[in-house]
Amino acid sequence: MTKGKYIRGEYELRGEYHKQLDPDWPYYPTYLAKMKFIRSYLCKIPLTYKILDLGCGEGILLEEFKNLGYNIIGLDQNYSSEFVIRGDIKETPFPDHDFDVILCLDVIEHLDYESQRSAIAEIKRLLKDKGIAILTIPNLAHCYSRLRFLLIGQLDRTARIEKHPGDRPIAEHLQLLRQEGFKVIQRKGLFPTLPVIYQLIQRWPSKTLWLYNLLNRLLPLANYCFLNILVVQKKASKI
Repeated sequence: MTKGKYIRGEYELRGEYHKQLDPDWPYYPTYLAKMKFIRSYLCKIPLTYKILDLGCGEGILLEEFKNLGYNIIGLDQNYSSEFVIRGDIKETPFPDHDFDVILCLDVIEHLDYESQRSAIAEIKRLLKDKGIAILTIPNLAHCYSRLRFLLIGQLDRTARIEKHPGDRPIAEHLQLLRQEGFKVIQRKGLFPTLPVIYQLIQRWPSKTLWLYNLLNRLLPLANYCFLNILVVQKKASKI
């Protein structure tokens, strides 16, 4: 594996934690399910397509698919390596209409609301007409969060506000994408957060992996899930 350079932030504190997954990480089952979907999707696209992974972290997918012969590059603000360029996803060094596919996985929620719009606009600039972007975004309005708000007037945030300042209901992210000229062509929810089951899975993520997978099959209701996978297409420019 390629050794990277920690720039700042959580990589300094936690190291290359996506390359050395902790089975006790509460996000462990969702991370596995998310990566399974992304790998399956990428394996179906032509090798000639140009792919950009924005906010790619240690470049797990980047390194894997580059070794498979894919034309893929990555950018991250807090990490750099042989495969990962250091940079800001709101203002990248790439030319207009340069990519067929852009990944932006678990990134948008780390930006404040104004920066989210800038990042989506940058993705639009970089994509070719009818190009595809795949985003994974936590949903502040997941099932348990709604119930908690109903009972005690507080939402269940997907992470600390310092880590996810852009935490918001998934409907608002969908609205933003449409406003910026994207059409949603596929949507998948991961982890419907039913009370008690939600806490059990977070407490013992590896031991309850079977339950997590069963839950996703039985209740694939994206509006009530912790994470949404959004496959969106850039609308063609008007001539």
